[in-house]
Amino acid sequence: MPNDEHRGASRRDLLKALGAAGLAGALGSAFSASAFAQGKKLVVGVIYVGPRDDYGYNQAQAQAAAAIRKMPGITVIEQEKVPETSDVQKVMASMVEQDGASLIFPTSYGYFDPHMLKMAEKYPKVRFAHCGGLWSEGKHPMNTGSYFGYIDECQYINGIAAGYASKSKKIGFIAAKPIPQVLRNINAFTLGARSVDPKITCQVIVTGDWALPVKEAEAANSLVDQGIDVITCHVDSPKVVVETSERRGIYSAGYHVNQAPLAPKGYLTGAEWNWLPAYTDHVNAALAGKPMTNFMRGGFKEGFVKMSPYGKAVPEAGRKKADATLAEMKKGRFVIFKGPLKDNTGKEVIPAGTAYKQTEPLLEQMNYLVEGVIGKV
Repeated sequence: MPNDEHRGASRRDLLKALGAAGLAGALGSAFSASAFAQGKKLVVGVIYVGPRDDYGYNQAQAQAAAAIRKMPGITVIEQEKVPETSDVQKVMASMVEQDGASLIFPTSYGYFDPHMLKMAEKYPKVRFAHCGGLWSEGKHPMNTGSYFGYIDECQYINGIAAGYASKSKKIGFIAAKPIPQVLRNINAFTLGARSVDPKITCQVIVTGDWALPVKEAEAANSLVDQGIDVITCHVDSPKVVVETSERRGIYSAGYHVNQAPLAPKGYLTGAEWNWLPAYTDHVNAALAGKPMTNFMRGGFKEGFVKMSPYGKAVPEAGRKKADATLAEMKKGRFVIFKGPLKDNTGKEVIPAGTAYKQTEPLLEQMNYLVEGVIGKV
């Protein structure tokens, strides 16, 4: 850990040494070269709810942090395993007051309200970039912002792979919390699978929190016992779900980062984040003294998300259909959510003739599960 991360005993106690996660790619000329030429410097704080090497959500964020750390003029300070409580306010305050951070990435969903908002009011000259779908113009401070990716595009591709691999026509999804981002992933995964075979059903189990390894293992085993032969998830660390699926001899589709090493036989493909474009944008704006981007979104087209390589279990026909769909998504021409579409109670949620682009605000308020999903919101 760099020496400039240690500015007092409390920080030494607070920060723990851990090797940087793999890089998401070289930044090249994406950063503001003129700012560096002028000798500008920036201290960036990144806060994680779990460990940075979790094979999941936190590791994906840490990959971007590791990349920007290598740029001249940038100092990155990190704190992992910070709960979604007032503890995160203390960490943010410490980063600002002791380390001089002027840009902070509080990466977990529950950090936003009230914690980040309180700190944004206390430190109006500090930028706070939150990962999630909560920022609203006129409601939240202008020194705060939201970045997120259309990873439901990846989950739709996961669903196509699952549809071709499944023999039982029963697939499963393990979810942490029934918030709109999670429901959107469940629905996209199901729609992707049912584009292969409309008879496919998707059983959902909600664990109740972002990281509950015991419950995640129990959920995976329960799904396998019900005859489900493909599982994906939306939890912070898919490691337990993927390893349990492999151990039970079924297929898995990953989430957040590539979990293929954990399941050499059953890994189909996976939905991965690339947070580097978001981090780059916020760092560039801070260096240049430009207003921050308060609402930032992107999918395949913008490079915010990507797929893991296909595993051996995905047949050639499945790869071709997935690749064709992915190509359309990269062009911005593929619509996941379009009518007529019913939820799993039979209610029409999108009428015929209506197609919602990824930027449609209603999709960020999703509160239903589509037809074919077995479970409740």
